[in-house]
Amino acid sequence: MNEKLWTAVDEYITEMLLPADAALEAALEASNAAGLPPIAVTPAQGKFLQLLARLQGARRVLEIGTLGGYSTIWLARALPADGKLVTLEVNPQFARIARENILRAGLDAIVDLRLGSALETLPQLGAEGHGAFDFIFIDADKQNIPKYFEFACQLSRTGSLIIVDNVVRDGRVIDAKSHDPDIQGIRRFNQLLSLKQGICATAIQTVGAKGYDGFAIVLMTG
Repeated sequence: MNEKLWTAVDEYITEMLLPADAALEAALEASNAAGLPPIAVTPAQGKFLQLLARLQGARRVLEIGTLGGYSTIWLARALPADGKLVTLEVNPQFARIARENILRAGLDAIVDLRLGSALETLPQLGAEGHGAFDFIFIDADKQNIPKYFEFACQLSRTGSLIIVDNVVRDGRVIDAKSHDPDIQGIRRFNQLLSLKQGICATAIQTVGAKGYDGFAIVLMTG
């Protein structure tokens, strides 16, 4: 078992179950052309997130970490016409490319992209008083994942679903002695999950075109 095989299976799944999509393909092409890191979710993972949001009946979605807007497009398409997706991005270049991709996909009326540090933007969202988010996707710098998650809980309601990406990191998450701040951030996050009341959580390992990693899935239970 290796990444070459995982990638081939991902390509097979995409070919069989995910029809060609001009807006999504253009988003990836524009992101690659602009030199954005190739770390967006795979097509199958994007569809997975979209299905979860649809199953949730989400009307308000929060995304922490926009990158080029690829996952943003997947999630925004899960929303009704009067739904809203707020996505947070700290990098001005990434935000510019994402805005172009979101506009091309015809989703600019649904998506509110906010530029700035999420640790500064998240408290502002709470102060605006627009109500809780039904679905939250956290895919940003890993050393701050525990802080992002705490804010996500504050911006949720009973029944909200929180998904956190990249929680396995090629299996390095089990290395307690790692000096990698991303690994330590994920480990602190997992410790937080193990102690926090009012949630039901698990983590799922994944393999595919982006290697060996995983998602944490958290249901707010009250």
